[in-house]
Amino acid sequence: EPNVLAGTLIAHTDAVWGLAYSGVKNHLLSCSADGTIRLWNPPEKMPCICTYNGEKGCDPAHMVASFNTGSTVIYDLETSQSVVMLSSQVESGIQSNNHINKVVSHPTLPVTITAHEDRHIKFFDNKTGKMIHSMVAHLDAVTSLAVDPNGIYLMSGSHDCSIRLWNLDSKTCVQEITAHRKKLDESIYDVAFHPSKAYIASAGADALAKVFV
Repeated sequence: EPNVLAGTLIAHTDAVWGLAYSGVKNHLLSCSADGTIRLWNPPEKMPCICTYNGEKGCDPAHMVASFNTGSTVIYDLETSQSVVMLSSQVESGIQSNNHINKVVSHPTLPVTITAHEDRHIKFFDNKTGKMIHSMVAHLDAVTSLAVDPNGIYLMSGSHDCSIRLWNLDSKTCVQEITAHRKKLDESIYDVAFHPSKAYIASAGADALAKVFV
């Protein structure tokens, strides 16, 4: 709708896969199928501040980017330099097994969490770059992750049609919800926590968005 559109950011040459917003400087990160991450200051005349090569995630000073090679890198947004490479040590040579579908940062701890095509969820220490935990979390590809605002629970979505809620301390599954039907071997695309209320949401290949209390 033209009356609600405040502006359009043009630079990516392929599909935009994800966005991350930082309220500290009102900056926006976008990741695209063109292989780049772009940092934006939307109100500026030249809104694109910087271009990186990768995928996404952020806090006020750093962003975490995952690549389709299976590697994950933390970048300093001020210097544009890589700070640490997160290594899962034992990497398969098959790219489909390495493929990372989602990367999120813990809101208070120096921990990065990745969702993988090979059904795994992996946890990394941002300071050492080492993997601290790996688990087979679903029966099919893990497509999406979200951490609740208090940093107590992790939510994951999968093409196995389930949403799973994990206790981050014990890494145990505390709840499972069958949420969406499969369509062309795909099911759940994204999951999210409400920032203040006890709601969770999911979006699926069945063209439905669901909110759970």
